[in-house]
Amino acid sequence: MRSRAEVDATLQTAKLNPAELLPAVHCLSFGPQAGAGECCLLQLEPGLCAELEAGRSLVIRGEKDEQAVLCSKDKTYDMKIADTSNMLLFIPGCKTPEQLNADQGSCNIIHSQIAGFSNNYWELRRCRPKLKKLRKLLMEDPYEGPDSQKDQTSAFSKYTTEDLLSLIQASEEEILHQLQVIDACKIEGYWRILEFDYEMKLLNHVTQLIDSESWSLNKVPLRTCLEELGSLEPTEMIEHILLSYGRKYIDDAGEVYFEMHEDKICRAIAQMLLQNAVKFNLSEFQEVWQQSVPEGMTTRLDQLKGLALVDKSSRPETIFLLKVEDLPEDNQERFNSLFSIREKWTEVDITPYIQDLCAEKQTVGALLTKYARSSMQNGVKVYNSRRPIS
Repeated sequence: MRSRAEVDATLQTAKLNPAELLPAVHCLSFGPQAGAGECCLLQLEPGLCAELEAGRSLVIRGEKDEQAVLCSKDKTYDMKIADTSNMLLFIPGCKTPEQLNADQGSCNIIHSQIAGFSNNYWELRRCRPKLKKLRKLLMEDPYEGPDSQKDQTSAFSKYTTEDLLSLIQASEEEILHQLQVIDACKIEGYWRILEFDYEMKLLNHVTQLIDSESWSLNKVPLRTCLEELGSLEPTEMIEHILLSYGRKYIDDAGEVYFEMHEDKICRAIAQMLLQNAVKFNLSEFQEVWQQSVPEGMTTRLDQLKGLALVDKSSRPETIFLLKVEDLPEDNQERFNSLFSIREKWTEVDITPYIQDLCAEKQTVGALLTKYARSSMQNGVKVYNSRRPIS
């Protein structure tokens, strides 16, 4: 235990003026259990600190072959170890200068034991949730309808919300939002994606009913749909397809209606036409596509962003299926894949295939600057790979 005289002698040796320092002195010693690696330090932004102080939890997610992420209720963070040149000491009950100033009655010399120490800490950086695995898991066993024998004999796993929270590296809110984006639905407590042919069968039932009843696409009555189509398919599936392809609202009389999304319906029908063809003559496709959509709907190529790609260099021009969800999730792998499909891209063509890679406040232009090289071709700016593509 150091005395005040020993402390003053040390200050004199170090040529420090006691008048410029707080009067309280911490005398440190290592406790019997002190050691490195016993504790981990985590640097938190104020928002995450507030969540912990409010009693909410932070969860570390990731399987053995994955880089761990930390998730709050609504955000996902990369975790990386940051080394520090100064040793970080864990001292239970240690008071800050502000606390010492406020506590005038503090003992002049405070003896504290070091419980542990570290030369590094975990640093958090906001990242995109890793959601590609979500679709992959649900597509192992897509739902083909109540009469499907495959659904009764399938050996693939089915997933509850709790299962997905343990497997997907994303926050709960991000996972639930993505389930809506991919039009997943709960069947007997498990999240399922409809098999595409079954989904189109349901959509066809609804659009044919709209046509036969001469309803406005902005006012499709739920109750009548369930009454008319309930004998063909489960009412839960009819309502799910209306929710997937329309916006639900309630009129002044309390009746539930749906405003159908024209762009999404046209997009789904285009996918149905393109999925069995390697390439399609563009002009022929546009003609067949317009004939295939419900009456009153108008097809446009901008409805196919992130779904299909037009090859303007071929004669005649062609179109083929290229879904953004089939591309790699990693930034470099995504660009490698795109540049192996097409050597040079315009910004308009490539944007739908990289927009989801943009981090918070990051632009498509910034991504292209980092992963691609620009040049002019016939007066148009195009982008090609910065590295050789094998």
